[in-house]
Amino acid sequence: MIRYKKEYLSKLFNLIGLLLISAMLVTACAADSTSSTSVGEQTFDLETLARYDGQDGRRAYIAVDGVVYDVTDIPQWQDGVHQGRFSAGKDYSDAIRSESPHGTSMLSRAEVVGVLVD
Repeated sequence: MIRYKKEYLSKLFNLIGLLLISAMLVTACAADSTSSTSVGEQTFDLETLARYDGQDGRRAYIAVDGVVYDVTDIPQWQDGVHQGRFSAGKDYSDAIRSESPHGTSMLSRAEVVGVLVD
């Protein structure tokens, strides 16, 4: 009888240990997810955005409707220029609706890096 109680207690402690480890892992993953979101939420004004023009190895960012997108790795924005007419580092909120045949749909391919502020 005592042997069964020891085995039962041993299994119970192992189970509790596994549950604690699982809870810590879930908490750690949730914390990583939250922190990466807050890190990605940088704020840009037009002057700061202009520095991200895709030239000389710099990242290429554009803003649309207050959201700043990283277009560096999108082939159509090679070297920070799109169709030879649009340069990265600017707010294209109006132009994307009036001049772009695809509107804002292609922005889903770009990573959101922050928000544009006045």
